[in-house]
Amino acid sequence: MPLDHSERQSRSRRLPDGPAPARERAAPAVDAAPAVAAGPRRFGAALDGSPVPGAAPGPAAAPVPVVLPDVGVADPPTALTAHGCWYPSADPTGDHVAYICDRTGVPQLWSGPARGGEAHLLDADPDPVTEVSWSPDGRWIAYTSAPGGSEHTRVLVVRPDGTGRQVLAGAEPGASAHLGCWTRDGAALSVTVAQPTVLGAHSGGGHMPQDAEPNLAGGPLPEGWAVRDGHATHLGPPAPPARQDTPTGSEPGLPHLTPVPARAAVAPAGVAAATGAEEAGGRLAAYLLDPDGSQAPVLLFSEVGAASLRVCDIGADSRLVLLRRGPRGRRESVLLDRVSGHITFRLPVADGDPWIGRLSADSRNLWLRSDADREFAALFRARLDPDGAARALSVAAEREGVMLDLLTLPDHGRWALLAWNVLGASELESVALPGTGRQDRLGPRHRSTLPHEVVTRMAPVARGGLFAALSGSRRRPGIWEVGGDSTPRRTGWTASDQDAAPPGRPPVRPVPLRCRARDGLMLGGWYYQAPERDPGRPAPCVIHLHGGPEEQERPVFHPLYHEILGRGVDVFAPDVRGSSGWGRSFVDADLGIGRFAAIDDVADCAAHLMAGGYADPLRLAVMGRSYGGYLTMASLVWHPELFRTGIAICGMSDFATFFADTEPWIAQSAAAKYGHPERDRDLLRALSPMSRIDRLRAPVLAIHGEHDTNVPPAESEQFVRAARDHGVPAELLILRNEGHEFLRADNRRLYRRAAADWLQQHLLPDRTGR
Repeated sequence: MPLDHSERQSRSRRLPDGPAPARERAAPAVDAAPAVAAGPRRFGAALDGSPVPGAAPGPAAAPVPVVLPDVGVADPPTALTAHGCWYPSADPTGDHVAYICDRTGVPQLWSGPARGGEAHLLDADPDPVTEVSWSPDGRWIAYTSAPGGSEHTRVLVVRPDGTGRQVLAGAEPGASAHLGCWTRDGAALSVTVAQPTVLGAHSGGGHMPQDAEPNLAGGPLPEGWAVRDGHATHLGPPAPPARQDTPTGSEPGLPHLTPVPARAAVAPAGVAAATGAEEAGGRLAAYLLDPDGSQAPVLLFSEVGAASLRVCDIGADSRLVLLRRGPRGRRESVLLDRVSGHITFRLPVADGDPWIGRLSADSRNLWLRSDADREFAALFRARLDPDGAARALSVAAEREGVMLDLLTLPDHGRWALLAWNVLGASELESVALPGTGRQDRLGPRHRSTLPHEVVTRMAPVARGGLFAALSGSRRRPGIWEVGGDSTPRRTGWTASDQDAAPPGRPPVRPVPLRCRARDGLMLGGWYYQAPERDPGRPAPCVIHLHGGPEEQERPVFHPLYHEILGRGVDVFAPDVRGSSGWGRSFVDADLGIGRFAAIDDVADCAAHLMAGGYADPLRLAVMGRSYGGYLTMASLVWHPELFRTGIAICGMSDFATFFADTEPWIAQSAAAKYGHPERDRDLLRALSPMSRIDRLRAPVLAIHGEHDTNVPPAESEQFVRAARDHGVPAELLILRNEGHEFLRADNRRLYRRAAADWLQQHLLPDRTGR
């Protein structure tokens, strides 16, 4: 049965404050009034009335909670499909787990006993759930949902017995909210709110002011990195960092600890005073919210024109706050002192999982997953002085040629869980952490033998052990408990392996395949061979391109691939330049004009498949989603002679219209990857598939979610319309109640079948009778 903390639910709770003598100098906050009546406050002034450099003037309202009808704990409905479970978060005892499950056909919030098979649905609304976090005191479960599958998400809380459900943030029209961390005592939850524009509907370059440059706060880019002028590119590794003096205890060659002035402003470095154009792009603001409603929201941090903002941790005394901010490829960690309102430390961190690190229980150590001045992310340790400034920086754990993929620590901070990415597969280990002394050596390491290839999420339990979300090439996502003996045990509500695929169609295990691009860069990927075909003959094949482009193709179960394989078509899923997992230089190799080389990578993969006898040159297709959808369109117009057909899912067809219509914070981040919509206009026009639509020859199917505000549906619509105008067969499938991700079982099934039907029609016409 679910946990019942009803005896504690009426307790008065207070939002955490700093030490009493310093409260008058706290970070800017909304007035102390009941949450439902919290009024606007000027973000641009500190409590002493002095301006905060970089903060935008003008009013902004704090989130207003919305109480929802109680639905209670629902009995498990009959599973409509073989289901998956992921994103676990354990209660303080480790006896119950909240998680996401799609057994009803849509990802929803569930809870179940750690060592039992009974599970309960906590929110029966049909809005897909994307993140989950159980409060440290066990009283609340926080989660993020996407109404209508859109990008405008909201943060909710519910008690473990299914009562008290309310929207904490994101209920306002046009707003969007994202989950942050809890305070250590569970008194408050941090959220990030993407606040609507103040100058009306956004359009054109108003998203990105012409003089705005995505900043790597804390110093200039290392030598060898791309300069964003529309022409420069970065194809090789960064130059080795220059030797420089480092603080006591730091190692030579580590990133230099950027001095932070004692009175540094809260506003991020490089953010100028807000202009009308910037304000039109909206802002990201991080708040502390009290689910009990007894305390008013507290503003932690606000940034105009921000690309991302996440509250990753709050120290035990609620004084230090760890933030992750910045655009893609330029992420950084920021440590904020709430008492003084100053930033005490910052360090570049890796892309990927947003939960970049945690503070130790005494706030004297900061543990970070960072790739600062490195090819591959490692575990960094920053020793902090009493004011939160770093006295020394060191690499605590690293592996040659291997990226630290996931990092998590329990509140006590005595040990850490590390998931390493080894050529796409995961290796999981737990390590004992040193204390506050100068000794950096980690304690004993314990590695777990995983039953499946990839770890996607880890939820530690204070008493020891963890719950891990696992996925593999031959199973649907599930949650496993890893105890003190490091042996994983499948939870009772996770689907068994035999439920992964329909009867008579066993999952196909992919094999790694490497190929070399025309400029010598080595590319990787996974090849899936259709069952019951002659391995000695070239086969009909589709190249599937992942999104990002910083994502990575990993050996996990793909229902789409198995639908295609069941039609007799092989699948090759490569990591072209720009993908993660192969080092930072590989990620950055598509910057600027390097994007043309990424398009050529697709053609080089096709050439390798044909030369190696894998693919039939007359029956080769290309498809992809998100950035992969863009790359599909680009491949069809840059290399029209190679592909018989293409399927573009949620792809960008014209960068000018994409930047004009996407969400402001997405535009800010995308500019760091693709180019500035004003300064790099010529480059972006040259890279847009619409600029070469007259070269399209192959029939194309475009698929899009109707509520996609990341890459709006107009990107597919204009490509299909232009293809038809040029006499090329083209079709468009719009999926209802979906955003950028397809999350509903019926829509996912429709998407898979439509894609497989299209490939079968054009690559195996003898099977379709057409």
